[in-house]
Amino acid sequence: MPLIDVSIARGRSPEQLRAFIDALHRAAVDTVDAAPENITVIVREVEHELWARTNRTIAERSVDADAPKSS
Repeated sequence: MPLIDVSIARGRSPEQLRAFIDALHRAAVDTVDAAPENITVIVREVEHELWARTNRTIAERSVDADAPKSS
């Protein structure tokens, strides 16, 4: 009875999330021979201000990427 719990940064369309859930579900069926009715998928969307890597949030990195470059 697989439980697939995934965190992803907010910002995908409902269609993208639906396709993601479908791909995760199919992966469980194909790789561990899980019965489709026993698979649970949870997708947690995280706000950009709450997701950090290398001590910089996604929001901070986005602001930096949009800032004009100084010469």
